[in-house]
Amino acid sequence: MRDSGGILGKLVLAADLQDEAIPGRPLVEIIDHCRVLIENHSGVKEYGCTLIRVKVRFGSICVCGCNLELAKMTKGQLIISGQIEAVQLCRG
Repeated sequence: MRDSGGILGKLVLAADLQDEAIPGRPLVEIIDHCRVLIENHSGVKEYGCTLIRVKVRFGSICVCGCNLELAKMTKGQLIISGQIEAVQLCRG
């Protein structure tokens, strides 16, 4: 995390927490080649068996692969399962 423009960013830099999860910010975990966990999302923008696009605060996270599906989705997190080939952050 390198965004030091806001108060939260300045606190993170001051506390040297750059590699820690920040409440309210998206967190993506890739588990092996078959699961992706996304926390603090704002919903699904696009859903298909080869691409799932998840809206986050500052853009979207695109998960590409084969046989993709939402294994679990709650207000706070979602899990995508299938053959994961790529995970991409798209700003804006």
